[in-house]
Formats: sequence, C-alpha cells, structure tokens
Amino acid sequence: MNTCQHLSTVPVPEPEAGTQGCQECLAIGQSWVHLRKCLICGHVGCCDQSIGKHATEHAKESGHAVIRSFEPGERWRYCYTDELFME
Repeated sequence: MNTCQHLSTVPVPEPEAGTQGCQECLAIGQSWVHLRKCLICGHVGCCDQSIGKHATEHAKESGHAVIRSFEPGERWRYCYTDELFME
C-alpha cells in the first residue's frame, strides 16, 4: 500500500477570509462544479471537472500539494505529489 507523508502532516487552515466559492471563478464571473480547499494556505479553488481547474492550478503555481474537498459532507484529501487519496 502506498503512503503519503504530506497527507498525514498538513495543517487544516480556515479558508481565506470571505470565501464564497472558487476565488478565481468569482473574479471572472465563471461557474464551477465542485470546490477544493488547499490544506497549506486555505485557498479555495474549483475542481478539475470545472472549466478553470483552479485548485490544480493553485497547487502547481504554489507548490502546495494537499487539498481536501470543500463540499458539504465530504472529508477526503488528495496529494498532488504522490497522487493519493485519503478518507
């Protein structure tokens, strides 16, 4: 079984102040499918099923490897570096 040190050691920050959805989509008036929260800085971006894929873009640009679902009732996490999910 593959393991990921990133998933077990990241903090769980609050979303950036005033977050109402994907920050980049809101800025350009675009809609999204699902939201993801960066577990390093709290940035909220849209998923890869969304047009903008802003959560992945944030991870690539910032080097912040771990996200979690920002959808009600979902608690999974994902590490871009190791390409692993964790419930």
